Amino acid sequence: MGRSDIPRTVRHLYRTACVIAVAALITPLLGSWPLGVPHDGGSVIRLQRVFSDAAAEFRVPQSVLLGVSYMESRWDAHAGAPSVIGGYGPMHLTDVRAALAGAPGGAVYRDTPGPSASSADPPASQGAPMAKKGFSKQMATLERAAGLLGVPSVRLRTDAVENVRGGAALLAATQRELGRPLGADPAEWWGAVARFSGSTDSVAAAAYADNVFDVIRKGAQRTTDTGQRVTLAASPGVRPGATQREAVPPQEVSTPGSSPEANAKSGAGTGVECPATLACGWLPAPRVLYGDDRYGNHDVADRPTDQKIEYVVIHDTEDTQNAMFQTVQTPSEASWHYTIRSGDGQVTQHLRTKDIGWHAGNQDINARSIGVEHEGFLAQPDTWYTEQMYQSSARLVSYLAKKYAIPLDRQHIIGHEDVPGPVTAGIPDMHEDPGPYWDWRHYFDLLGSPLRATAGPNSELVTVLPDFATNRPEYTGCTGEAELCAPHGSSAVRLYTEPSESAPLVQDVGKRPGGEDSTIGVYDMTSRVSAGQTYAVAQRRGDWTAIWYLGQKAWFRNPSAHPTAVGSAGRMVTPKPGLPGIPVYGRARPEESAYPDGTAVPPDSPLPYEFLAGQRYATQGTVRGEYFEPSDADSASPGRFVKGRALYYEIQFGHRLAYVRADDVDVVRATE
Repeated sequence: MGRSDIPRTVRHLYRTACVIAVAALITPLLGSWPLGVPHDGGSVIRLQRVFSDAAAEFRVPQSVLLGVSYMESRWDAHAGAPSVIGGYGPMHLTDVRAALAGAPGGAVYRDTPGPSASSADPPASQGAPMAKKGFSKQMATLERAAGLLGVPSVRLRTDAVENVRGGAALLAATQRELGRPLGADPAEWWGAVARFSGSTDSVAAAAYADNVFDVIRKGAQRTTDTGQRVTLAASPGVRPGATQREAVPPQEVSTPGSSPEANAKSGAGTGVECPATLACGWLPAPRVLYGDDRYGNHDVADRPTDQKIEYVVIHDTEDTQNAMFQTVQTPSEASWHYTIRSGDGQVTQHLRTKDIGWHAGNQDINARSIGVEHEGFLAQPDTWYTEQMYQSSARLVSYLAKKYAIPLDRQHIIGHEDVPGPVTAGIPDMHEDPGPYWDWRHYFDLLGSPLRATAGPNSELVTVLPDFATNRPEYTGCTGEAELCAPHGSSAVRLYTEPSESAPLVQDVGKRPGGEDSTIGVYDMTSRVSAGQTYAVAQRRGDWTAIWYLGQKAWFRNPSAHPTAVGSAGRMVTPKPGLPGIPVYGRARPEESAYPDGTAVPPDSPLPYEFLAGQRYATQGTVRGEYFEPSDADSASPGRFVKGRALYYEIQFGHRLAYVRADDVDVVRATE
């Protein structure tokens, strides 16, 4: 998120306080989940068998039960801890009252909004917020499932077997209510699956069921957070009939004068830019006069007519959706194009994509991008980064990428953490979201553009690609500044100055201009790379690979048996012969002669890094130098783009992107 006028220390204190409050209640409970014991294949309950037995007991097709659980949790148990809407276990059965009360397997949440931009001292005791209003997801599926099974509800919160049985019982009960037969034909269960979503919105319920059946047709396989290998075999011929859609509820329509949260439920009549298969709402960010002849909180443009849209920036909010809705409606605050809710993946649009949001902390990137916020806290991925949010986000971004011809790669679908500081002074305040626990590999699978090897293992380029579930580097700061985070899958790979995990971490002189050492903090991304990012190889030594990173060699462990990076085809840039080094930029600005008379020419502002002769960095292509001059004439007048002739290559320079002038470099194609 880009609320740059909230002091960095205040933001960190607030998010740390939120995490501590939740962790203090959850931590004593984490050992209670039966599937969390050592996975030696002996006495351990095998999750695949649990699904098979429950499906047979309640006469639910196993593929339907597995597909619903995959959509709810990707078969993860999260050690019995609830999600942000009080969902438990592999079936994500909801019990909000238990979660709010801190019952066994629960945690205390409050729905008090986070601090506003003017808050100087957020309360340290505030818990991680759970929005009790605005969710269409049913809030008591766990109690109903417990009643169907005749067992105490605590069992469904803390016992994986009973949780899966409860989900199967609910599906079977719903199928009977619809007057449809129990049995082995999964195509007969689309309506029951739509009802299981709990959504009162027909589009959202249908999208949920369609997503589940898409998984059933394609199949899925993964290792869960308890080390269980679960497989859903592909069934490409499963095609539910049209009559199944009679089971979904009627479409909700917002009414004039209702609350912003209610109006955000429906985009009817607003012309929201969204695929028809998503439930999308409209809550506009107002551009009105504030201060001395200043308009906020975004800039009017006419993209892509006046500027090509090149990026989608993936954010997390580090706050609740309700608080972010307040932010986006405040003229002096930041703005972005879409918000995606954690609990059910509902999408709300705030800006037309033709206009420019204030979300990335870099005006050049803002002018070239669409910003998508995801409700959540990066240090609490199991609570906030839900599968329905991933699914909705990927569907939205696929739609935007097709509409604006944005390449589906990690130099164009980027995190806020990948956005470069525009100038040296701005680098320390650049953000770190969505963080190391965002599953980029899974996300690109959903986008239909899987991250994969495109060259042999000896290529001069490598793409970072660890196995998310088993890649578990240590982090600190999820619950306390110096405390280790609970082990968790990660998209990130750590970088060292030498090929040894006892060597110092690599440094980022821009992020830490005072010379402070890099850390393993969850919010410190100065010494790590992320899934899908591509780098030029500097050296190999045994199980270690060195890449060029911020003007230095950076080593990471990359054993051939379990690689954390794979060979990649593509191009690199290197300084032209005779140049000892070249400047690196955080923005691509036009040459001075391109600016019209009377327009102030921004100063040349290279970043504080070295790109020396002999070094190479991966590139996906060029951008033209451009500068956006916002209009302050009135709220509806588009700003003006100054377009130059100068070409820049966009490069993967460190964890973030950067730009170099095309005149300064030669382009080299990677060889094996």
